Amino acid sequence: MKDDNLIIGPMENPGQTVQKLMTELGTVDLVPDLTVGEIDTPWLVSVPEGRKVENLTSLRIAAAEYFAPQRRRGTARLADLQSLIDWANRFKGENSALYANPDMERPTLECIADYHAEGPTVPFGNDTTARHCAHRGRYAFPLSKEWKRWMAVSGKPLDKDELGEFIEANAKDVMDPTPALLKLEDADSNQPWETRLIQTARHIEGRYGQLGQLLAMSRQFQVYETSNLAVTSNRDTGESSIQFLNEHNDKDGAPIKIPNLIIIGIPVFENGAAYRMPVRFRYRKSGSAVKFIMSIYSPEKAFDAAFDEALTTARDGTELPLFLGQPETNT
Repeated sequence: MKDDNLIIGPMENPGQTVQKLMTELGTVDLVPDLTVGEIDTPWLVSVPEGRKVENLTSLRIAAAEYFAPQRRRGTARLADLQSLIDWANRFKGENSALYANPDMERPTLECIADYHAEGPTVPFGNDTTARHCAHRGRYAFPLSKEWKRWMAVSGKPLDKDELGEFIEANAKDVMDPTPALLKLEDADSNQPWETRLIQTARHIEGRYGQLGQLLAMSRQFQVYETSNLAVTSNRDTGESSIQFLNEHNDKDGAPIKIPNLIIIGIPVFENGAAYRMPVRFRYRKSGSAVKFIMSIYSPEKAFDAAFDEALTTARDGTELPLFLGQPETNT
């Protein structure tokens, strides 16, 4: 009787056994050919060393992007507004958007070519409206040299020599007032900007001066201070009060009357249009020293006008929606 359980097959020699074990231990899962749409799918393979698991997703993506990137990313820094408009028109899609940051010190305009699609946010699962927002063009508005100089001196006390040097160096920015501005009178023939400056002067009880007056004061201005005693009494209570009244006079003893407003015309941005702005002019006496202070009146109005004009140009030139503020970050 034949017992099949007792049949013994061919024996493997030790070398064959070791080879078989090494082959089994060295087996790895190969990464298949990549197909469009699954580039971001994590791909894990096991490798021989201790059979640990390695994440090869980054290597897989790098291999796929060896000859061409899977999507556009990066930020272009544009040198002027027209370049930003041209960049936006070159790369814009149906979801592209503009973001404007109205910071008076660092204003910017940014185009996000791959911005999120319109629609509600999906808190869980796959949000089909989400985009990477990784392809951007940014324009940093360059503030003009004139704007920086006047803003730097605005509100800062200056002595006579400092005032004279500044006015002489920037005399081209100072505009002499028109007859209507000198008289602060309304007329149908006044230009809109004259009417606006007249209203400003009346609001702050100002008088416009000329460049020559400023230069003369910076060279010859002297203040003589006198003190007068004033006594007042209340007839109902019988109480009296005494105070000293200080009066600033010129060398002949007459009260000092100086213009307290000047007009400058400077651009907000480099190569931009000039904007007329009133500058408040005053002096402060402390002992024998006299300090002059020039303060630009409401500079944000000129900035807003120049910035809004640029945004209108960008919006019309790209036909893209525009948001004020800063876009989302990846953090």
